[in-house]
This record gives sequence, C-alpha cells and structure tokens, in this order.
Amino acid sequence: MKPTFAIGGDLTVRRLGFGAMRLDSSDPAARPDALAVLRRAVELGVQLIDTAFMYGHGTNEELVAEALHPYPEGVAIATKAGVRRAAGPAGWEAVGRPEYLREQADAALRRLRVERLDLFQLHRVDPDVPFADQLGALHGLQQEGKVRHIGLSEITVEQLDEARSQVEIASVQNRYNLAERQHEAVLERCAEHGIAFLPWRPIGDGAAAGRVPDLDAVASEVAATPAQVSIAWLLHHSPAILPIPGTTTLAHLEENVAAGSLELSDQQVAQLSG
Repeated sequence: MKPTFAIGGDLTVRRLGFGAMRLDSSDPAARPDALAVLRRAVELGVQLIDTAFMYGHGTNEELVAEALHPYPEGVAIATKAGVRRAAGPAGWEAVGRPEYLREQADAALRRLRVERLDLFQLHRVDPDVPFADQLGALHGLQQEGKVRHIGLSEITVEQLDEARSQVEIASVQNRYNLAERQHEAVLERCAEHGIAFLPWRPIGDGAAAGRVPDLDAVASEVAATPAQVSIAWLLHHSPAILPIPGTTTLAHLEENVAAGSLELSDQQVAQLSG
C-alpha cells in the first residue's frame, strides 16, 4: 500500500487526509476544540486538509487558517468554491459564473492567508453555465498564479473527460465509501490518469456494517473498528484514493489516523469488495 500520492504530479502528501467540514466554525464555545483537532491532525502526520466555502460560508476556511497558519512545510490546503446560499431544502445552489468563481478564489486566498491555493476545486458543476466557461475561469486563476492545482467535485466520467480536454485536472472529489460505490468508473478513470480521488463521506453514514457483508468479521480479525476497516479498505482498494475523514473529537481523530497503518490481506480486501 503506497503511503503517499503526488497531487498534480508535484504536490506530495500522505494519502490519509482530514476533512474539516464537520468542525463548527460558528460556535465560540466549540472553537477551541475545533482548533485543537486541526492542530492534532497535523501533529499526527496528516498533510492534506480539505475545506470549502460552503462549510460555514467561509468561516471554516478561517478556522483552518487560525489553527495552522503559518502552514507547516508539507501541509497542503484544499478548498472548494462554486456554491452559495439559496432557498430550498438543500440550502445552497451551484454558481459557476466565471466572475463568481474568481471572487470566491480571491476570498479564499484572504481567508486562508495564502498567495496561492494549493488545490482549488469546483464544488459543483453549474448546469446553467457552459462547463467550458467554468473550467476557463479556473484555468485563468491557475495561469495568474492564484491556484496551483484544479479539482472537480461530484462529476461523471464524461465530465471528467471533457474537463481534461481543456485543463489539467489534479483531483476529483465524489461521494464514495465501502457501501456506496456508484462512482467506481470515475475512480478508475482517475487512477488511469494519475488523478487524486478524494472520497467525501469516506466512512459512510455509520450504518455500513449493516450493508457490507463481513465488515464486522474483518474488523474483529484485525482488532479494529468497522470505521477503521472502512478507511483501510479505501487505501487498499486503489492507490489513487486519498480519504478525508472528518471528526470533531481528538479521540475519533486518532482512531481515524491509526487506520492509515492498518494492514488488510488481499483476501480481506476482496471479501469486503464483494
């Protein structure tokens, strides 16, 4: 199992990252714990921190900067943009107008206190704006030196192929875990072209054990929790996968990070893969 991955070919990080989405950036009482979790993640060797404008509408990025800036050498910060608050059950909508993406990139630079974003990901493709225009905005930011690498989120194989014909794509972030593998074809395309695949919700909804035969059994065999085995399975399943599990507690963080060194046999991986 390869321990590192070079995002975009030159941004090398340990494959097990941290997703900051669950950290509460609005409650002053929860802030000290959130800062402690981020700092401890880096202490434990995590080198990829994933945040987004949508997580607290910018306040999560500020939380990451407060905890970690100046960023230790080797730590990469990934963020996402291209959404905004909206009425309706989702509470947000995709906005891919080039001027909006540029505004969000500039705001992210300020909030994260950097001159260049390590990985800037289009959070959702806006169906009302030509995809080429959205990609063009990201490429323009890259050419200006504001963005190092470009990523996409929740895309299809066809969209990935279209994007790659116009710009260099360094990462894809789709929902994927042991129990939800509807994006297997996207993962395979990423692996084929050396693109990092960052599965969001990598452990699932907490009920994976009930939907994945043998998960509890394998966990017992390796003296680990089902959540740890779920993370380890991702790392063993494809060298392109960079899981970004998130948590709000130090204990859970240490459990997740320990999963990065959990060895599964080929038989166990195949057993879980079904």
